[in-house]
Amino acid sequence: MDKPTQDKIEAKVFRQLIQHLDNHKEVQNIDLMILADFCRNCLSKWYVKASAEEGVELDYEQAREIVYGMPYSEWKDKHQLPATPEQMAAFEARQDKKG
Repeated sequence: MDKPTQDKIEAKVFRQLIQHLDNHKEVQNIDLMILADFCRNCLSKWYVKASAEEGVELDYEQAREIVYGMPYSEWKDKHQLPATPEQMAAFEARQDKKG
């Protein structure tokens, strides 16, 4: 596979991942962090980094809006629940394993 084709496919996969996460707002960022060690905010940070590597200026809030499909503050108000004590314990245990 040539690089332009691979890039095109990877872009489609990324858009599908974003759509999948959007379709499953019930999956909280803390859950993603516990299970996969990344969340929507991580994707936003990676988006900023990749943009900078391509010479495109994009700040974190702009990247979050791309990933969340709306301003983060709005998404947080509509969809983010407070982390439960169980979730926090699982998150902390995961962080401890990372060292």
